[in-house]
Amino acid sequence: MRKILRERSRNLNREVWESPSVYGGEDVNNKSLEVGINHIETARGYGTSEMQLGKILPQLPRDKIIVQTKVSPSQDVREFRRKFEQSRQFLRLDYVDLLGIHGINTEEILDDTMAEGGCWQEAKKLQQQGKVRFIGFSTHAPTDVIVKIIATNCYDYLNLHWYYIFQNNWPAIEAAKQHDMGVFIISPSDKGGHLYNPPPKLVALCFPLSPMVFNNLFCLSHPTVHTLSIGAARARDFDEHLKTLPLLDRAEEILPPIIERLQGEMINCLGDNWVKTWSVGLPSWENTPNHINIRSILWLRNLAIAYDMIDFAKARYNLLGNGGHWFPGQQAKEVEKLDLTACLAASPHADQIPYLLAETHRLLSGETVQRLSSS
Repeated sequence: MRKILRERSRNLNREVWESPSVYGGEDVNNKSLEVGINHIETARGYGTSEMQLGKILPQLPRDKIIVQTKVSPSQDVREFRRKFEQSRQFLRLDYVDLLGIHGINTEEILDDTMAEGGCWQEAKKLQQQGKVRFIGFSTHAPTDVIVKIIATNCYDYLNLHWYYIFQNNWPAIEAAKQHDMGVFIISPSDKGGHLYNPPPKLVALCFPLSPMVFNNLFCLSHPTVHTLSIGAARARDFDEHLKTLPLLDRAEEILPPIIERLQGEMINCLGDNWVKTWSVGLPSWENTPNHINIRSILWLRNLAIAYDMIDFAKARYNLLGNGGHWFPGQQAKEVEKLDLTACLAASPHADQIPYLLAETHRLLSGETVQRLSSS
């Protein structure tokens, strides 16, 4: 079954999985089918998206589309089933092709999901009843937790974050390959750097490609990555993404000079030693005073300074403290009052980091950002 899903994913021109449910309407869905994109992805937590799709899906040829929805796990499996049935009714479908357990972001959620009588077993019952074809999971978890989920050998596919500016989860993608799972990249054009509105410096560094096309090609140049989410708001939003397709066979020729420029500019702006060692020995946010997410903050600082990705960095930074287990930890507010000596003992930049955190807070702090999903 996993091989069927993986191969079917590749057959979607290997370019994109669409997410019109969050952003688009009937014109988006019609355009997607016209250009050969037939995967529609949504979630119970995405507001009214399933209801909007339910007005469109019955008009589409069922055997020509792949529909994925996602339902957050609950300690009460009856609630999990109720939400799934609500999703199916909103979508007006007899079955969904893919059901993702939405947001297995911590070991505790994993344990609850996989426990006897838990949500994974309930999802299997739905599959046995013909209401679900394949079962997967979406995750914002640390890489080691994602690998543990994959190692259960219970899932057909996964949705995770991985793109040029965030490659930490590569070990999870390699683990997924070993388990013959489909790999879906979450929001590469938005969480991958607000690439629909890139800063001029990033545009210049990615030339002759746009940052969006570069990122698409970077992701899809790895055969273990099967699908990308577009998140189109308008039918014309497909146009830039579709420019990726003629380049797929030339990725080995096109990508290296762009990657060399991007890496070179990072080193030029931040220093070779910092670029190679900034993440060494950093504590998890749970083991930091005030739960400051040091790793994420320094990552955002790197992007803001090297590539002028200020707007993206501000949006992500101001989600800290309000992202729950989806984007955990806190900002570096009042970091000058904290003693980080113990938690930074293993870092080669221990003396420098507190000042960099304070600097980054001054650069990026602003309005609080809310998550898209309520689940």
